[in-house]
Amino acid sequence: MDDFIKHLISEFQLPLTNPVLVFSLLLFIILLSPILLRRFRIPGIIGLIISGLLIGPHAFGLIGENALKSEGSIKLFSTIGLLYIMFMAGLELDLKQFKKYLNKSLTFGFLTFILPFILGYNICHYILDLPKISSLLVASMFSTHTLVAYPIISKYGLSKHPSVSITVGGTILTDTAVLIFLAIISSSAKGNLDSSFWIRLITSLTIFSIIMFVGVPKITRWFFSKLDSEKTSQYIFVLSVVFFAAFLAETAGIEPIIGAFAAGLVLNRLIPHNSVLMNRIEFIGNSLFIPFFLISVGMVVDYRTFLQGTWPLVIAGVLTVFAIFSKWLAALVTQLIFKMSVLERQIMFGLSTSHAAATLAIIMVGYNDKILDINIVNVTILLILFSCMTASFVIENAGKKLLIHINEIGDVDLNETKLRNQHIMVSMNELKGNESLIDFSLMISDPKVINPISIVSVYPNNEKAEMMIRKSRKSLEEIVKHFSGYEAKLNTIATIDYNLSSGIARVSKELVADIVVINDNRNTNIIKRMVGDDREHLMDVCDKTIFFCHFEKSTISYSNLIVIAPPLCELENSFAIWAERVFRLAKELNIKLHLYATDTTNDRFLKVGIANKIELPVKFIEIQNLDDFFLLYTKNEKDLIFSCLARKGAVSYVSEIDSFTGKLEKACPENDTVYVFPSSEINPSFSSYKDVSAAPLAAGVETIQKIGREVGNILTGPANRKRKRK
Repeated sequence: MDDFIKHLISEFQLPLTNPVLVFSLLLFIILLSPILLRRFRIPGIIGLIISGLLIGPHAFGLIGENALKSEGSIKLFSTIGLLYIMFMAGLELDLKQFKKYLNKSLTFGFLTFILPFILGYNICHYILDLPKISSLLVASMFSTHTLVAYPIISKYGLSKHPSVSITVGGTILTDTAVLIFLAIISSSAKGNLDSSFWIRLITSLTIFSIIMFVGVPKITRWFFSKLDSEKTSQYIFVLSVVFFAAFLAETAGIEPIIGAFAAGLVLNRLIPHNSVLMNRIEFIGNSLFIPFFLISVGMVVDYRTFLQGTWPLVIAGVLTVFAIFSKWLAALVTQLIFKMSVLERQIMFGLSTSHAAATLAIIMVGYNDKILDINIVNVTILLILFSCMTASFVIENAGKKLLIHINEIGDVDLNETKLRNQHIMVSMNELKGNESLIDFSLMISDPKVINPISIVSVYPNNEKAEMMIRKSRKSLEEIVKHFSGYEAKLNTIATIDYNLSSGIARVSKELVADIVVINDNRNTNIIKRMVGDDREHLMDVCDKTIFFCHFEKSTISYSNLIVIAPPLCELENSFAIWAERVFRLAKELNIKLHLYATDTTNDRFLKVGIANKIELPVKFIEIQNLDDFFLLYTKNEKDLIFSCLARKGAVSYVSEIDSFTGKLEKACPENDTVYVFPSSEINPSFSSYKDVSAAPLAAGVETIQKIGREVGNILTGPANRKRKRK
């Protein structure tokens, strides 16, 4: 017994050396520090740094300095966390918004880099008397910024506002410039800054860029297409790319964090932001790797330097004030150049004034290379604390004022239909062969909606019904487990009905779903096997908007999203329902959107995107009827074709719709397709007239229209029709 007590006491002697115990301590800190410090409104990033300070060798000494050395376990996780931060910075940048406001983003990015840099260097070198190389590194720290306050602006629904997009775009320039500048300073400190360095740097950067921006995307597309359903393998592949890129950067003579940042930019277009893979990347990074890095930063801090006199506090105050002022000055100059409003200047200032991830990365590299001493590291922590608090305060106030201003001037078309229900029902009985169907449903759903997707299995009501229901529960458990990495909860339902189509229709009404998604794989004929009948039977009994999906390719292989819409489809009640999903899908896949429709359909289509704050460039090709599509479309097997059709009796229904799917499958046999049949739900105001059928009248009108088109074709001739379209 005595031996056991002695052994237990030895395990808890400070500093702790047992790696399992150290790891447990760090996990408890990651768990509890944000919860405890949230009461005092201290940002989570500061809470983890403070926790690291308390347990570090300069405070309570729970963890010694050996753990921070190159062979220590903390050092390993800290390095992984540092690379992960820079990888996430590149991965989360909205490159489309950057292109949209390219000139303004470049101008603001240049100003928010050069003005803080000039001001920071002069203060550090001439006022604080720091060495030139140290002054240059601290000045580059002034230039960088982290979008800590972005979640606040996103909460107000202003993430697509021009001032926000300009600031986010400017981040690309500042982060890239600062990281390259860091490589130059680091080499200069090591005495390697000569002509051979520049030759080696340019050569190595060229080779590195070719590998990263040419080779890696091709390998990634191939890998993702071959293992589209293996989400775990995809995540391991992404990690391999990140750390291999960091190794290549180090081999090229630049800092590894530049390689990690480049990996984020390369994979930015290849990983949908609203996907299981993206969710796992963010979840593991934010819950494990990045907190380890922040704790390790706190462990390096020596708070005792602030107790040795007022000079360290003076340095901290001067650097913090001028770092914040320099960012305000950059926002002011940008406002004056482009004649922007005061509120827009405040938004740009608030988003760009916070220093966090990239700042820590630069300072820690400088500290490890012995360019900066511990005093600058300590000052940086205070700078991060005050700049993050300033950014949050400014964005909170400016965001509210800007939102009120937008509503007052009526900047948004309030008459445009928006989605309210936001519920998708996916009909499937097993996971195998349907993984892409759920991936598609996740990408077109709004991540802000609670429980947006229900997976429903419908079985016939016969003597085997109970056995099939019990078997179905196991299949549904596999589905939920497979997609457990996604934050949205997937509801699962197994039910029976005398008619399978009727079962789908009944459950869609019980769930108040606005969309029903079904696998319509034309090779395996799943729709007949699952529904027990053809499309028409399902549409007769189910009045919801139905997506018939045929997917064989990986989402990574799509190059364009082709949308075909018949004339007058914008008059259907459910037009906004499917149109909003198209915008969301194109945004998630990061592909170009082409619309084949009439002018009036295009106008309404664009309004749906604006009303739902999903602004994407749309290439419009005008057609007068669906068959015109085959004359104007240039075949590309990598295009995903999204066709809006219509049910009989609908406003936009014409007889050519009945044969359009067959023509499309014959003309484009290698393309993945989605056929949309908009909802036929009757307006509640006219529900009392639902027993009155317009089918005979519609049939007569369709016959007259068909005769008119044939006569017109005879009179005009194909050559004239083609010339007229041009």
